[in-house]
Amino acid sequence: MTAPIAESAPSPIAARIERLPLGKFHRRFITLVSLGTFFDLYDIFVVAYIGAALLQSGFLSLKQFSFFVASGFLGMFFGTIFFGMGSDRWGRRVSFITLLLIYSVFTLAGAFAPSAGWLIAMRFFAGLGIGAEIVVIGTYVTELVPSHARGRYVAITQVAGFMAVPVAAILSRLLVPTHFLIAGWRWVMVIGASGALLTWWFRRRLPESPRWLESQGLTAEADRVMRALETEPLPVEAALPVVVAQESGTVSRKLGTFAELWRPPYLRRTVMLILFQMLQTIGFYGFANWAPTFLLKRGFSLLHSLEYTMLIALVSPVGPMLAAWTSDRLERKWTIVVLALLVAAFGLGFGNARTPAAVVTFGALLTLCNYWFSAAFHAFQAELFPTRIRATGVGFTYSWSRLSAAFTSLLIGAVLAHGVPAVFALLAAAMTGVAVIIAVLGPRTNRVALEELSG
Repeated sequence: MTAPIAESAPSPIAARIERLPLGKFHRRFITLVSLGTFFDLYDIFVVAYIGAALLQSGFLSLKQFSFFVASGFLGMFFGTIFFGMGSDRWGRRVSFITLLLIYSVFTLAGAFAPSAGWLIAMRFFAGLGIGAEIVVIGTYVTELVPSHARGRYVAITQVAGFMAVPVAAILSRLLVPTHFLIAGWRWVMVIGASGALLTWWFRRRLPESPRWLESQGLTAEADRVMRALETEPLPVEAALPVVVAQESGTVSRKLGTFAELWRPPYLRRTVMLILFQMLQTIGFYGFANWAPTFLLKRGFSLLHSLEYTMLIALVSPVGPMLAAWTSDRLERKWTIVVLALLVAAFGLGFGNARTPAAVVTFGALLTLCNYWFSAAFHAFQAELFPTRIRATGVGFTYSWSRLSAAFTSLLIGAVLAHGVPAVFALLAAAMTGVAVIIAVLGPRTNRVALEELSG
């Protein structure tokens, strides 16, 4: 009988995942989880486009809109912690499907909100699902894709996700001015809730992460999943390497604990990601959730604000596409550093732009770099913890971005009284801090097996 295998030893499941050629399964898997990312990001970014309409119509005051944005991020904070840790207990597949259902149901409830209070409350509960979905997706993809391609595959989920931004912008431009049966902004939210219809299909088509099954001691189930993947048709001229059969035995189950995040070698990474997440959200969501409102404050009409932000949104998928092309070619650490500095620079340009051409140009460049940055760091953060605490570590540290975003929404509402340029000076300072933190504390991760990165 073979000796129990510790997490630091070479894992038979990990070795089989690394050896498996990219093929039909990987394409099907990434398509399914990318659909989840699409509805998740649609739900996040639609707030920016309907927000201007909610303010213009008087349904929400500026203060109430700040609370509306903040309540969603507060829900994301609690959801990311609870479901992030839960994903390490219940599995990636179950968590993914549950979260999709939660945010779809409460977004639908928010679409029929009779009052500002109801809308703000439903946004909080929708945030419980939205907050953790992208964490679970990043973890899920990272564990099922070989190391030489995981950056690209995480970026592909982001490409699909950020396709939702122009979709939300276009739908808002078309539907917000209408009043067919209900106000146009409500239709935009109803469409976002349609992701719930996909949950049953997802449940039937997605496998559990073999790495997670192995970490729970469920080696027979992990082996069944891998055998199913290994018997699928391979790409042309691809040969599946032979995996030597192992003697029957048990693999030790080492349960992860929250306390591990605060001990070497993970303490440095935990602190780094908390600081990173607190600051990056200020720059990222400070623009994404407030862009149309910024334009209203600069004197542009509601329709012009929606038109300009719609044009800006059209470049949203380009950033993740660039990430898909460069993620496994350029070191992710330094990509994040450079993009954070570019976001700071282009943000200052947008904050001081006065003509439509300048607004659209700087807004498009800022959006491209922001979403390239997002794809890079979502791949990066999922690589830094071992399987037994991967979702716990990523979920806990990522939750700080949601808490930061909740307070940032209130802060921006206050700073906006001093003008749009003052807001973007704040955002630029935050992104400069992000660059410094990753440059000093971030490890290199490209083409390194997860088991080696986990120390």
